[in-house]
Amino acid sequence: MSGAPEAGGTRTGYAVVVPTLVRHTLADCLASLAAAHGPDPDEIVLVDDRPGPDTDPGALEHALAVLGDLRERTVVLRGGGRGPAAARNTGMRAVTAPWTAFLDDDVQVGPHWCDQLIQDLAEAAPDTGAVQGVIAVPLPGERRPTDWERGTAGLAQARWITADMAYRTDVLEQVGGFDERFTRAFREDADLALRVLDAGWRIRRGRRTTRHPVRPAARWVSLKQQRGNADDALMRRLHGPDWWAKAVAPKGRIRRHAAITAAGAAAVGLAAARCPRAAAVAGLGWAAGTAEFAWARIAPGPRTRHEVTTMLVTSALIPPAATWHRLSGLWRHRGARAWREVAA
Repeated sequence: MSGAPEAGGTRTGYAVVVPTLVRHTLADCLASLAAAHGPDPDEIVLVDDRPGPDTDPGALEHALAVLGDLRERTVVLRGGGRGPAAARNTGMRAVTAPWTAFLDDDVQVGPHWCDQLIQDLAEAAPDTGAVQGVIAVPLPGERRPTDWERGTAGLAQARWITADMAYRTDVLEQVGGFDERFTRAFREDADLALRVLDAGWRIRRGRRTTRHPVRPAARWVSLKQQRGNADDALMRRLHGPDWWAKAVAPKGRIRRHAAITAAGAAAVGLAAARCPRAAAVAGLGWAAGTAEFAWARIAPGPRTRHEVTTMLVTSALIPPAATWHRLSGLWRHRGARAWREVAA
């Protein structure tokens, strides 16, 4: 990497903030940053968000070792296990550079990322508050992608994701940073972007490219992801019922999930009440809805025995899980106020 200035004699200063659970992907992320051509970041802030004491300090030191000369520009802070939104806020508060570039610890920046980032920032108009990177998700070429792989591939089209997102540091301070009530890596980036847009700033897409490999995941990861329905409830409370359109986000299947869940619950209740015909009708509704959902996930995939079995089982379990998390989120966030009021 080079610390050379821009053609005009000055360059746009930037810091890189990476929240991390010190997964094995962190070393690859930092190695790609160290190898990228262009002006060095003024500072790199790693926020170790593992809860509790550091039980494996060697893992973090191994990752830091790949930074080479950038190690002296790197500071490590503790996040306390409060989630990526809070971890990014911790990193942001330590930044003195005019721009803060957020990277996730499972991405790999391109070989000319630093040069391209500087160009993206230099071209930002005065009313541009943030510049998004281009995300590339490599998928297997020899077979159809799995449900999990297709979900990750959707990041390539997502708006404002913090896998690679640069904000003016003073804009982050103006809006209060990330809303720390989003405790998962879900919707916290869209919420921040909507607040930045509401404050009168623009967000544009840059030219720099970052690779986001599909990381291994447990077989039942799609069930765990249903917790995000509670975050959607918070988004609705903060940004209104049309937040989907504002955030250019897919609307999802929550209404269908609720209908399938209601049909299943009705079938069980009617059977217990000894109303077999009505129970059979409700049961057919549940079966039809579940079958449609399962096929929608199976059809575009590799259709291996493992994938089909996983899709069948999780397609039966996801609707009630999603409905439960949405209802619990609506209750939990029923009185949620704007983040600036909470953080003040």
